[in-house]
Amino acid sequence: MAAATRIIAVQGLGAATAGIAKEAGVSNGSLFTYFDTKADLLNQLYLELKTEMGAAAGPGPAEADVREQLRHMWTGWVRWAAGQPEKRRALAQLGVSDEITAATHRSASAAMASAATVLDRSREHGPMRDEPLAFVLALATALADATIDSAIIDPANAEARSRAGFDALWRTLS
Repeated sequence: MAAATRIIAVQGLGAATAGIAKEAGVSNGSLFTYFDTKADLLNQLYLELKTEMGAAAGPGPAEADVREQLRHMWTGWVRWAAGQPEKRRALAQLGVSDEITAATHRSASAAMASAATVLDRSREHGPMRDEPLAFVLALATALADATIDSAIIDPANAEARSRAGFDALWRTLS
């Protein structure tokens, strides 16, 4: 999976399985011992990366108020993505791939359920309360992407950008 992440991050989804196998130090045939098809590999990688990101962006302590839970989630999300740009790039490409099945998307959504719950609670009394959760998530993702890009480009100011990005998200939601 690490080899597939590295190759897809650099070469895109059109990367040959032979290149992934070579990066992993196995024969191309051995790769298909673990995955029936390239699509199966891509689906498994997508689910693994979404699950990892979801774990990093957990909502924090249940006793915390919703703002603190959202801040905890945001900080974990930004740190995970900025600290692992290859995984972020691979996940971005996989997220728009037609190879990722509806079942895999559902499983990935389940892995991110706590984040969706916190976002939903964060908007209960704000201007986004009547908007579809998918739209709110898209806005949050756009803010996160801008924040993460800034953190990668200017690591010395990553924490300041993360705080500013969170403040923008909070103002948007509440």
